[in-house]
Amino acid sequence: MGANQAGEPAPDGHGGLPRNATVADHIVARLAQWGVRRYFGYPGDGVNGMTSALQRAGDRAEFVQVRHEETAGFAASAHVKYGGGPLGCALATSGPGAIHLLNGLYDAKLDHQPVVALVGHTALTAEGGGYYQEVDLLALYKDVASAFLAQLDDPSQVRHLVDRACRTALARRTVTALVLPSDVQDEPAVPDPPHAHGYYHTSAVPSSATTVPPEADVRRAAEVLRGGERVAMLVGQGALGAEAEVRQVADRLGAGVATALLGFAAVDHREPWVTGAIGLLGTRPSWQLMRDCDRLLIVGSNMPYSEFYPPQGQARGVQIDVDGSRLGLRYPTEVNLTGDAGPTLRALLRELGPGAAPTAWRQRIADATAGWHRAQREIAGQAADPVNPQALFAALDDQLPGDVMLAVDCGTCTAWYARHLRLRPGMLASLSGTLLSMGGAMPYGIAAKLAHPDRPLVALLGDGAMQMNGVNELITVAKHWRSWPDPRFVVLVLNNRDLAFVSWEQRSGEGTPMFPASQDLPDVAYHRWAEVLGLHGILVDSPDQVPDAWRRALAADRPTVINAMVDPAELMLPPHFTAAQARKTAAAVLRDPDRAGIVRRGLPAAVSTWRPRLR
Repeated sequence: MGANQAGEPAPDGHGGLPRNATVADHIVARLAQWGVRRYFGYPGDGVNGMTSALQRAGDRAEFVQVRHEETAGFAASAHVKYGGGPLGCALATSGPGAIHLLNGLYDAKLDHQPVVALVGHTALTAEGGGYYQEVDLLALYKDVASAFLAQLDDPSQVRHLVDRACRTALARRTVTALVLPSDVQDEPAVPDPPHAHGYYHTSAVPSSATTVPPEADVRRAAEVLRGGERVAMLVGQGALGAEAEVRQVADRLGAGVATALLGFAAVDHREPWVTGAIGLLGTRPSWQLMRDCDRLLIVGSNMPYSEFYPPQGQARGVQIDVDGSRLGLRYPTEVNLTGDAGPTLRALLRELGPGAAPTAWRQRIADATAGWHRAQREIAGQAADPVNPQALFAALDDQLPGDVMLAVDCGTCTAWYARHLRLRPGMLASLSGTLLSMGGAMPYGIAAKLAHPDRPLVALLGDGAMQMNGVNELITVAKHWRSWPDPRFVVLVLNNRDLAFVSWEQRSGEGTPMFPASQDLPDVAYHRWAEVLGLHGILVDSPDQVPDAWRRALAADRPTVINAMVDPAELMLPPHFTAAQARKTAAAVLRDPDRAGIVRRGLPAAVSTWRPRLR
């Protein structure tokens, strides 16, 4: 039998595949056994066999066409982060498509998200001949897919290569890749390799993982932590899903809790003992928490800024991580527990026993944190030219829906997100946390919305990221939004005509003024672009428009772009500003083209930021 009238292979039950199935059909079917249903990508002749197979799969698979392969990589990473499925999958054609895909894949690799990349390649018969779009993909992907990378050259390899790629991605929480020559994709499938020398018969069942460390090690950790009077906890993305356990251990130890940006949603930021983000974009209370603690418990975090940990020798430390190779890398911890955060924290809680937690330390934390939040609100309320960007985040915090999903780009918007938004249980949020790549928020938002189309989504971008790929991926939003039960997809663009984060890095790190040729951005009417696409657009160029803009956007019947004209002189002060940074910044400001604006905004912001401290 051949194809049926719909163009689909005629089934005969052989190996669970139709008799005339292709290698590409087999790949799609095998990936489905691992939970892969959604493919983010862009078509091309190098993957025509794969896209044809996805078409034949019907509603058993979904191909999400994005505007650029980089977006596909970001979205595959975000698909896992927002709970869309156990594995992300990106599909790109040979040569240029495979090259474009890399940046998004590196986001997944650095943030430890399991993603399988499928990249098309030159036909086997033409390899090595300098064919169009022929690049050495095995060499190109050697780093990003170092855990497992293979080229599929024979139909009998499908089972074991797909199984190993998926198993490795899940077990090591990383990127794996399969290179698919275009002609092999259309060869007849071999769903059951021969029982003979040189062939494999593999399993599509995920491997179990170590969840709880040995009891003796947990007991030693409890002994270290139990003696602390000033306990600090640092939680990262490894604590996501263990929110209740984090709270229970923090309460038992009387600890203050700081969060890495990837772990922002692991705690309730309304709690007085949650100091918020840590690091260059973090809070003053988180900085002081680490400076004054005598015990440190790190849960699922690999935050790399060593200067934001306690000084060596000050605090006795315990760390929990599912990957034992990442333990003890950031602070000289005494006990390292390899295990999942939830069950490991429950085991630790049993060893800690009931006990009485210190209260004076928590009160100091609460006082400092409350003072910090008051100061941030004061800064957000200060006059700017024309709009204070922090006012937009303070107003959003007041109106956040309880089931909101947040997609955050990298730049000054990350700082205002970290300092003003108080996430609480039920909310989801993420960003490019380790690669720190611009252009992640829109792909993240698209993946989150496809995973949970019945929840509102807010994407927070600077104008640099919006120009980088946001204006294009807004087309993807316009293509899909009518199928979403909840059509709310709100895009905030901080339009300051400046790559502001880099401008401030140049001032404080290099002692050089803002370089207009490098930093200036064209002024784009982003709200008008939204209207061209059939979406809502809102222009905010006055501070009194801010609260109503959020109310309108969060009540809209379709996606909305808020084009906020914000002050490029808004200072982004770190929680710990060194003398060297202060000297360089001052020297740069004296020669800066916007020195008047910086001076105008600088003094009131600095006074408000540095007021609250742990005492």
